[in-house]
Amino acid sequence: MVGSKSQHTEEPVRKGRVVELFAGVGGFGLGLERSGEWEVVWANQWEPSTKKQHAFECLVKNIGPRVQPVCMDIAKVLDEVELGQREIPDHDLVVGGFPCQDYSVAATQAQGIRGEKGVLWWEIHRFLKLHGSELVVLENVDRLLKSPSKQRGRDFAVMLACLAQLGYFVEWRVINAADYGFPQKRRRVFIVAMKNREALTERGLFNWLVREGVLARAFPVERPLGDFYSGNTGDFVIDFTDIVGVSDSFGNPKKTAFRNAGVMVDGVVLTRELRPEYRGPRKMLGDCLLPDSEVPEEYFVPEAELKTWVYLKGAKRESRYHKGSKTPYYYVEGAIPFPDPIDRPARTIMTSEGGKSPSRFKHIVQTSDGRYRRLTPVELERLNGFPDGWTAGLSNGRRAFCMGNALVVGVVERIGEELAQVARELGVWDCEYARTSSGANLGGRLPLDEGQCGSRHEARATAET
Repeated sequence: MVGSKSQHTEEPVRKGRVVELFAGVGGFGLGLERSGEWEVVWANQWEPSTKKQHAFECLVKNIGPRVQPVCMDIAKVLDEVELGQREIPDHDLVVGGFPCQDYSVAATQAQGIRGEKGVLWWEIHRFLKLHGSELVVLENVDRLLKSPSKQRGRDFAVMLACLAQLGYFVEWRVINAADYGFPQKRRRVFIVAMKNREALTERGLFNWLVREGVLARAFPVERPLGDFYSGNTGDFVIDFTDIVGVSDSFGNPKKTAFRNAGVMVDGVVLTRELRPEYRGPRKMLGDCLLPDSEVPEEYFVPEAELKTWVYLKGAKRESRYHKGSKTPYYYVEGAIPFPDPIDRPARTIMTSEGGKSPSRFKHIVQTSDGRYRRLTPVELERLNGFPDGWTAGLSNGRRAFCMGNALVVGVVERIGEELAQVARELGVWDCEYARTSSGANLGGRLPLDEGQCGSRHEARATAET
């Protein structure tokens, strides 16, 4: 394993308590607990599209009985909370990765606003209204910043308006894990929200965005050239007193107002396109591969199927006909590397990664004897930073599916380290204690020599084994 922050011997008075919504196989909680700052006290996972709850089974295996996660539709869970039939434990932080859906709202006489039924953002919003959680970290695909297509950025604007209305200031960043040394190209937007808006205003929006914020500390960026803005005016204002109006009128079909990073306080938005600055160690696909002798034969591609794999991965410009109208058209797509280079970060793992059938998107590597093979579940776990065997017990196809839905654990670990520090500095979280080393059972990382990089952030290791 490559390194991390230095080990500590002092025990904390109390670690930060975390509630994990839409937990999947538990990547958010795993990353936070590895930071040594947090512990999960409650988790919820429920997949409505399948009878068998595979991700929940994996979650129970790894964090229950200590946490006793709940397998139930979060809407029903919150119904029980409102009726006094269930209690959510006291907590400092609520986290969750949720799908990019239609966040539009409509006005109602009784409730003020109403989101589309089944859209999980509104259950997060409902949770925050019920519990007033001081700290929030959310994760989504970066498409969130520019959806829907007819009102680019509307969905994210609705989210920001809701959070502002609940008293949060917000920062966000699109983070590609490979930019910071992790062995997979995985782009996700991370959203951090906390109370104490006054502290952010005092430090300045731009300063928070590029240097003082949680995400800037965890993932340093280059200062935008020629941009010396340091005030609190922002680029535009979202009227958070009128969420329905935001839903109806924000955005246009051409371009989103949101860049890959930004901050928002009281509806005032400052957003910039930021570039990563990283000089630490890097891990590649090849670093996560098992020895050829440990790979089961079923993962090797039969000689007879190689031609199909090559075709699917290759560039195409083919004359085709529309099935309905019979109108001719050209189908065009670019090439995907075949085999995948092991001296570079892996492409993004997708939910379709499992199974033997040839596919354009599955990873294929070439072994030392010249044969070709797919990636094993353990290798997929390593690319996301999970311990080997985290999803063991599920079918190989389901294990791959779960890793296609998971996040990069080390990214969350870094956020967890800095969030705890910033929250204490701002007085959002008043629990003072020394950091402790990560638990060995969670795959904690060893320290690096910090002298090799320009800051303690850059000196931290960036990949899990």
